[in-house]
Amino acid sequence: MKWIVLAIVLFVPAYTWLTLHYRRPGPAFRPYQDMRDRADVVRLLKAGYKRIAIDARRPAEAVPETGLATSTAPGGLPPELGRTLVESPLLPLEIASVSAASVAVSGIDYPIGLAYTLPDNKRQLSGAHLYERDGEIVIVADFERLGGGLLSRTREGYALLTLPPGSLKPGTYRVTVVGERTSKSWTLRVR
Repeated sequence: MKWIVLAIVLFVPAYTWLTLHYRRPGPAFRPYQDMRDRADVVRLLKAGYKRIAIDARRPAEAVPETGLATSTAPGGLPPELGRTLVESPLLPLEIASVSAASVAVSGIDYPIGLAYTLPDNKRQLSGAHLYERDGEIVIVADFERLGGGLLSRTREGYALLTLPPGSLKPGTYRVTVVGERTSKSWTLRVR
């Protein structure tokens, strides 16, 4: 019995030191998620898209209106982008309104306020991405399904999306925030 105890006493510290010293930093490898993300990146690059992760938050109150002139656009992802993505994101049913500036400065955050409607109470905001190609910007607010018996309080919600500084080059863009049935679009000038 003493040999077993001695082996454990010697083995555990050595194993712990080796594990901590040579462990890969960052999150563990998730085969399905990581391989899907890599395939998305390769396919987007081949199609000429640039993808940028956007900070997406749910504010406690509605985002104040900015008076931005938006037009209603057809719902759903643009066909080329839809074919490029490995898995289609869960979209809100419709984008009710957008609050943003019509001019942005390249080196400063660009906030976009959204009012959206969900098809049911089983979804919540999980993030957002910007897809840019040839002066067209498609913003996709992604939602995730709530598990178990969880429900969101209402089908209507607000989101504050923030584009990081330096994500867009100076120029004029046509921006579309995508919903399943109804999207909103406007012209953005970046200085």
